[in-house]
Amino acid sequence: MVLRYLGQLDDGEFEGALQELRLTRSIWTIDLAYLMRHFGVRHRFCTQTLGVDKGYKNQSFYRKHFDTEETRVNELFAQAQACKVLVEKCSVSIQDIQAHLAQGHVAIVLVNSGVLHCELCSSPAKYCCFAPRGHRCFCRTPDYQGHFIVLRGYSRATGSIFYNNPAFADRMCSTSVSNFEEARTSYGTDEDILFVYVDS
Repeated sequence: MVLRYLGQLDDGEFEGALQELRLTRSIWTIDLAYLMRHFGVRHRFCTQTLGVDKGYKNQSFYRKHFDTEETRVNELFAQAQACKVLVEKCSVSIQDIQAHLAQGHVAIVLVNSGVLHCELCSSPAKYCCFAPRGHRCFCRTPDYQGHFIVLRGYSRATGSIFYNNPAFADRMCSTSVSNFEEARTSYGTDEDILFVYVDS
């Protein structure tokens, strides 16, 4: 979605990059940072954990692929600097995010989709049979459900964050700053955010 937005998406080249980078069905934020680097997109990946948090091993979301992915992901973090993938262990404030968006840039954010609530969507997610009627992009479950969204803007006046949900590429979504903060800081996200610069 971001590469398309930046006008850098050629389907053949994209498929080749996925194979070259060995991107599987289990995509981690570090994978997206390497993908941005591959396409020459200026980026900055901020996270609370440099590598895989062993505490996630028993989380249902991570359990299936944890053992096979742990070594691969830790190697990506270890090689990041040599591969010119910018990774920082730091906390990012909502003000930092708003400043980035105010400059016309975008950001890829890992959120707990079970917490995120779109104020614009008028129907529940198509793929969730159990979602109650209401304004939901995702199913609300008690367990962590990691999902990437693309931040596009914000409104200080309404206290809203605007984002695209790749599961619904045909619409812009909006949520309150407080709901966004809850979703992006949930246990399981490591507060991962990939700042992408449109002037790349």
